[in-house]
Amino acid sequence: MNSDWLNSPERMVLKEQCLSVLLRKYGSDLKEDGSPKFSTQSIYECAHDWVSQGNPGPDGIVSYYESYYC
Repeated sequence: MNSDWLNSPERMVLKEQCLSVLLRKYGSDLKEDGSPKFSTQSIYECAHDWVSQGNPGPDGIVSYYESYYC
């Protein structure tokens, strides 16, 4: 399989959309000590996995994140 499809302009736009959705939802949540409740690493990994699985849009990524990364 050609791995260049993952870095195509369309896939990069989708990854940006996914990151935007996840960061808006989870990026500012803090623990009582002021540290992030959700790691940026898990957010970026989720967006990458979502895009690499061939999903056509960001719809459903929040449920996916909650199922596999929380």
